Amino acid sequence: MVIPFHCSISITVCLITCCLPCVTFGQIAEIVDEGKSSNDIFFLFFVEFLYVACASQGCVYGLLMMVSCHWFYSCVYREKLRKKYGLASEPCCDCCVHFCCDPCALCQEHQELKLRGHDPSKGWIGPPTTNQPPMPPTMYK
Repeated sequence: MVIPFHCSISITVCLITCCLPCVTFGQIAEIVDEGKSSNDIFFLFFVEFLYVACASQGCVYGLLMMVSCHWFYSCVYREKLRKKYGLASEPCCDCCVHFCCDPCALCQEHQELKLRGHDPSKGWIGPPTTNQPPMPPTMYK
C-alpha cells in the first residue's frame, strides 16, 4: 500500500525548509546536478563564508523568492529528480506541486534523495556506495 507523503522526515529538515527553503533547495540541486552546479565562481566565493555545498543554487532560489518565481525554478529540479530515478508525475504535475506547497515538495524531494542513499546535507560526494534495494518509482514516501 502506498502511503501519501507525510512529515516523517526529521524535524530539522522541516524547520530548515519552512524557514530557509533556499538551503534545502540548494542541497537537492547539488545532488540532482551531481555536483556540477558547485563548480562555478559564485560557489567558490561563498563556500568559505556560508559553508554550504550548494550556495550558488540556493542563492538563485533565494533571489527568485523575492519576485515569487522560486516555485518554477524548484519545479524544474523536481522534474530532473523524477527523470533521474524514473518517478511518475503524480498526483499532479511538478509545477502544481511546487506552486501549491513548495516547502512540502522540497521536504519530499529531500527525503527521496535520503531514501536512495544520498545525504543532501553533505552535498554531492558521488553515487551512493551502499547497496540499496531497488525502490519502487514513486514520490510518495
